[in-house]
Amino acid sequence: LPIRSNCKSHEYSATKVLKSLRNDGEGGEEETKFDPGYEPDWAVISTVKQERRQEHPPWGSFSLPLSELYSLRRARFSLGRNFLVLTTRGGDPLPPLHFQRGGARELLKAMQRYIRLAPSPMDGRLFLAYPHDSGALSQSFDELHLFDDTSADLVSRFIQDPYATTFGGFSKVTNFFRGALPHTHQESPLSNRSPQDAHCPHPADEEPGFELITCVKLGPRPQVKRGKPLDNWDQFLDPEGRVIDPQKVKELVFRGGIVPSLRREVWKFLLGFYPWNSTTKEREDILRVKTDEYFRMKVQWKSVSEEQEMRNSLFRGYRSLIERDVNRTDRHNSFFSGNENPGLALLHDVLMTYCMYNFDLGYVQGMSDLLSPLLFVTQNEVESFWCLTGFMDLVHQNFEESQEAMKQQLLQLSVLLRALDPELCDYLDSQDSGSLCFCFRWLLIWFKREFSFEDILSLWEVLWTRLPCENFHLLMASSILESQKEELIGSNHDFNSILKHINELTMKLDLQSILCGAEAIYLQLTHCKELPLKVQEVLGLRVPCSSSDESPNSEPKETDTLLTQSEARGASSCQPFNGQTPQRTPPTYP
Repeated sequence: LPIRSNCKSHEYSATKVLKSLRNDGEGGEEETKFDPGYEPDWAVISTVKQERRQEHPPWGSFSLPLSELYSLRRARFSLGRNFLVLTTRGGDPLPPLHFQRGGARELLKAMQRYIRLAPSPMDGRLFLAYPHDSGALSQSFDELHLFDDTSADLVSRFIQDPYATTFGGFSKVTNFFRGALPHTHQESPLSNRSPQDAHCPHPADEEPGFELITCVKLGPRPQVKRGKPLDNWDQFLDPEGRVIDPQKVKELVFRGGIVPSLRREVWKFLLGFYPWNSTTKEREDILRVKTDEYFRMKVQWKSVSEEQEMRNSLFRGYRSLIERDVNRTDRHNSFFSGNENPGLALLHDVLMTYCMYNFDLGYVQGMSDLLSPLLFVTQNEVESFWCLTGFMDLVHQNFEESQEAMKQQLLQLSVLLRALDPELCDYLDSQDSGSLCFCFRWLLIWFKREFSFEDILSLWEVLWTRLPCENFHLLMASSILESQKEELIGSNHDFNSILKHINELTMKLDLQSILCGAEAIYLQLTHCKELPLKVQEVLGLRVPCSSSDESPNSEPKETDTLLTQSEARGASSCQPFNGQTPQRTPPTYP
């Protein structure tokens, strides 16, 4: 089937199986250059797209035998544009075909005269290609794997549960005939989904043996307003100085933050420097012990001679990287401005001491961004250090060399966005941006470079409460992306311009509206009765089976224990989810 593509060609590996029939010029387009808005060392995301631009003709025609077509993905944007992505049986996606003036339906009608397009059981927007020949029926029955178990397993499974075994197999047959018979009302790639259906994601975590796909409707998103900041600390202390109701404090902080005059005291509780149930006398003892411990570690690196340092390349590398980053961290702030500013010396010393505290992790670029607000608020070397250790307990996995935690968070963000806005996800996929790699910096240092310094103080204290869920920063990212949907789709951004646009959002976002949007998203999702399991896991509403095996390096935190106890108080009962795993009641807050 010859297909003429009147759109700019995206760089895919389809050239392995597809031969261009016409070339208009040589060398392709020159790659767009832009200033990413941050130091080259921060261009972590630039390594994701290796060999992005190659020499391809910007316009051209290509041909593909229908016998080599494996699948077709169709999407329609609200602005009226359609695009199709064809995938060969070799697994190579071809350049997306954009239909700005119609023609998608006609193309699909022509294709269906020669092949059958059946909806995928895992994705309602994906259609699998099957031939119309007589051998297709027997081949398709083989693909059902009705008897994919061994005979012994099948018999034993039938004896144990004949009902589930029998109807489990019949469900596959029923779904097969529903897609194969010509007069069934199956979903066709030619049919247009209603506007309501466009916001209904197709769950990808259903049991693969049963092919009935249901559409999840999230319902209306509630309106959320921010509250007043915490401005009276003494009312939460008993005569001996213990915090009476830590959960109430966290709720107030989440709702409105903390007034600047109380941040130095309250932050030390939020970051675990002081236990919530400690008395005033006990906190004085803690400070004295922690001060001695800090300076013992500081003396360790201070006493390293030049000769020793020459034989320790790792220590030498940490010192060099810290000195470079200190000189460019928040220099616009008066506390760190100037060449001989004592704030820079404190920033350097605390980071060097942290290397002695956690030499396995040492120093990784970005940790100076986490420390500077702590040092600015506490105005104290020892207190800022121990607050940093508490902060790093929350985000240390972000800085590990494997970057597995960052990959997991980007995947979780993709799961949330797919449930919230499938249209935006489809568009990002069509522009090769579905990995959301442009959000890497957001998640790495918790939006430190996206908001003003004062806004970061307010944002971080909200995130430290771990309310309403531990992944609230992912809801923040979802709120930002949703706020940019009209610009991204309306301006038809490609991969490079999406990256450029996201980086140019720095200092242009309104924190309060983003916080309200993130909380509204949480409430909208938690009120959905048919929320996909993966989304429930991201929101902490369902504990995955693997989470019961704790990491050997993990230690229970007092703040996590208190949050769990508060959730238990608010839940009248703990019902099992689908008879398998318990579903956790979300924490309550005003």
